[in-house]
Amino acid sequence: MKPALLLTCLAAAASQAYDIDMSPPDLDFVFSNPSVSTDSDFRIPTSYESAVMGRRILALSKLGHLSTVFPPSSSSSLDSEDQETQDWRRPPGLDGVPIGMMDYVADCEADGLGNPTVLAFAIATSFQNARAGSNISLSMRWTPPHPPAKRMSTESSSSLSFFDHLRGLLGFSPSTDADGNDDGDDHDTVPYSAANLPRLSILGYVETFQPDSDEESALASCFVNRHPDARYWLPGNRIHRCEWARIVVQAIYFVGGFGDRAYIGWIPVDQWQKVTREEWEAIRLPGEKEGWNEWSVDGAWAPSDL
Repeated sequence: MKPALLLTCLAAAASQAYDIDMSPPDLDFVFSNPSVSTDSDFRIPTSYESAVMGRRILALSKLGHLSTVFPPSSSSSLDSEDQETQDWRRPPGLDGVPIGMMDYVADCEADGLGNPTVLAFAIATSFQNARAGSNISLSMRWTPPHPPAKRMSTESSSSLSFFDHLRGLLGFSPSTDADGNDDGDDHDTVPYSAANLPRLSILGYVETFQPDSDEESALASCFVNRHPDARYWLPGNRIHRCEWARIVVQAIYFVGGFGDRAYIGWIPVDQWQKVTREEWEAIRLPGEKEGWNEWSVDGAWAPSDL
């Protein structure tokens, strides 16, 4: 059977077994991003509304991934201690290669411009690369605290799973062991459609700074409130040398979810900086409250009183 025909058969089988609507969305609607649909009051959020969602993600999320690129091995922009640490850890051949690492993030600056607050450790690869001249990007995603009450799927007319149907079409037996028991793991570690949830990437550069005593007290209180364990390695600790730093936002790319119901694209920096605390506190992201429905197009832009 030709690959294209096989894929068509598999898609048809999945649609029949699970009553899934396989028809594509109306592309004219998706790409025109209308203010109001002709047949409903649903509309795709604007870039500014998406900026408000992004600022709420920044305020509520604790973790992000920092991406940088390795400098040339002979880089002279690192001090002797950092150069020695980097050369000891780094294999050859990584000049210009990107690397992404998880890090603690908070929204702690009083100016409200949305520049993420981080702790820049001298020993950390991301900040070694940044000091050697690399730009940086911060990727963040919304993780709902509650699983949806209704998943983005429908009840199957069969007890077999989707993959069991595919295995059957290909001539294999269902995924059961010799005793007829399911040999899969029933625990779903991602009990929601991650592709349908908002995420963003902030692009910019690292800027270290030395706050005055009052500012540092407020920064430390805010950061430790988000990350209680960070109290042990704040600037001035005896474990690792680190500084207060911010990711200076130069560009924001936002994916609100599926393109037939969410904004996907660049958010102007001035819109990102204009968002107020009152605005991002006035909305709720999908899954902040129990009983949410993945199918709903309202969940990505929901006022807090709903």
